[in-house]
Amino acid sequence: MGKLNLTALRVRQTAINQAAAGKIKKIPQWVDVVGDIPPAQVLVRNQPQQHQLFRQRIKTDRETLEPKVVFQTQEKRVKPKKASRLFQPVEIKFEEDQLRKEFYRDHPWELARPRILVETSGKDFEKHNWGRLQQPGKKLDGESVVQRQLWLLNNTPDITKTEAYDIARREFYQLRLQEDIERRVAAEEAEATGAEFGPNMLSLGMELEDKEFERWKEWAQMEAQLLNQKAASFSGAPESAESEDASVLDKGVEEGAAVTAEPTTRRSLL
Repeated sequence: MGKLNLTALRVRQTAINQAAAGKIKKIPQWVDVVGDIPPAQVLVRNQPQQHQLFRQRIKTDRETLEPKVVFQTQEKRVKPKKASRLFQPVEIKFEEDQLRKEFYRDHPWELARPRILVETSGKDFEKHNWGRLQQPGKKLDGESVVQRQLWLLNNTPDITKTEAYDIARREFYQLRLQEDIERRVAAEEAEATGAEFGPNMLSLGMELEDKEFERWKEWAQMEAQLLNQKAASFSGAPESAESEDASVLDKGVEEGAAVTAEPTTRRSLL
């Protein structure tokens, strides 16, 4: 390794020496400021301290049989970083991140619901009591399930993460079902009083599917005609595909005429 370049640390002394030697006519104005507030002399940067991620749990003491707050380490001991990542900032982790990841992995369609992107202050616990899932002034979403599960983990003795997840998820399903019933009843009441709604999403989807099916049917007929023409050209048959289709169509018309004429004949015999 080469020598350290200390030119930046000696910039004030260099400016003073140049003024004394007559290379510059006037000393720069920043010389006194750099003298009062010199640059840092430490050339070695210390590695940032790696913090462990702790979680709060309530365990029942075996001796006293009373609930007791216990802080557990969520992850193993953090290994030292590589030399290329030595000076990167410490990654910030919270227990809610893993709970949120698991919930949206099991319920991906919850991310498709419209949400209001409002930055929170980080003090939601002061105005929300997650002893219950539904909170006044807050829309029910996946974040409610995450906070409810975390509250159960921090306040219920001897509860596992799976049990807390099942409890919060069951409450979430019940509230979602209640919202669907209220929405359906409101729509029926509005229709009873004369309101008219447009086609729903199911009707629009069926309409698009029918259009796509008709387009595919036209494409399939053209492909079938091309295949028949290729087969006729390879086999050397004098009759083309169009004549075959015409003959089949004429035969179908004759059969239809015979079927329609049969009831008339029976009626004349009677």
